[in-house]
Amino acid sequence: MNTASNLHLYERQGAYLPRVAAVHDLCGYGKCSLGVAIPVLSAAGIDVCPIPTSLFSAHTRFPKFYMHDTTSMLNDYLDAWREEGIELDGVYSGFLGSAEQVGVIQRLYREYPDALRIVDPVMGDGGSKYPTYTDEMCEATKGLVDGADVLTPNLTEASIITGIPYEGQDVDEAYVRRMADALLGMGAKSVVLKGVVRGDERVIRNYVAVADGDGSVEEVAGELLPYMLHGTGDLFASGLTAAVFAGLDLRAATEFASRLVRDAMRITPEQPDFEVRGVSFESVLGDVTALLA
Repeated sequence: MNTASNLHLYERQGAYLPRVAAVHDLCGYGKCSLGVAIPVLSAAGIDVCPIPTSLFSAHTRFPKFYMHDTTSMLNDYLDAWREEGIELDGVYSGFLGSAEQVGVIQRLYREYPDALRIVDPVMGDGGSKYPTYTDEMCEATKGLVDGADVLTPNLTEASIITGIPYEGQDVDEAYVRRMADALLGMGAKSVVLKGVVRGDERVIRNYVAVADGDGSVEEVAGELLPYMLHGTGDLFASGLTAAVFAGLDLRAATEFASRLVRDAMRITPEQPDFEVRGVSFESVLGDVTALLA
């Protein structure tokens, strides 16, 4: 029977570097998305192939930012990849610039049917959508759930996808199980549900559930630091992706990603403008490289 603790999604082969398409936005200032995914995955010995879904002057927590939607170029971009015969071992998607970009990701799934699908359905947090996300985009994003090898929503995103009302971060395991069952029922092969915080506890809990299992959810708990930072979701999903392609099982990958975020967050307050700049992951990249030891 499948469990998170025995689910190995990728087997590393010698010195081969797996190729992973990272379908995210790129910010000039502020630590998130491709600015996090490229170095983290590279540190794990992954050949990262970026597909920029949009270009931002700075991320959306800044009051002033410029956004350029890249939708119109993406099919030509992928046409050139196919002409070059580029192959992929994984597709890791995150923040999108338009509803139409879901179709671009689905094209990747069709053209690379054996590629591992890791979906971080970046849409919102704290019960609200992000400023650039429309109802149409959220509805389209639901189309990435079916067939996802790993789906990594926070509670807000899980609520948007399933239609189950958002009840904040202080939810019991029955609510978590209901949410996970709904996501698995929509076709996800495994789910990592992020960000459960109960009462005044200084603990943050993530829950892992897999299809064809016994219906249980496995809890991965870690220290909750007394401040929030932009980019931690991207760091978590990138760390998890790195660990999966290093050959860790899904529970171990989730534990690694949780520790990576915690350790990066501890360093961050020592940096200028940390409240808006985002999580300082640079000093913990050695922990990612150590996955290959």
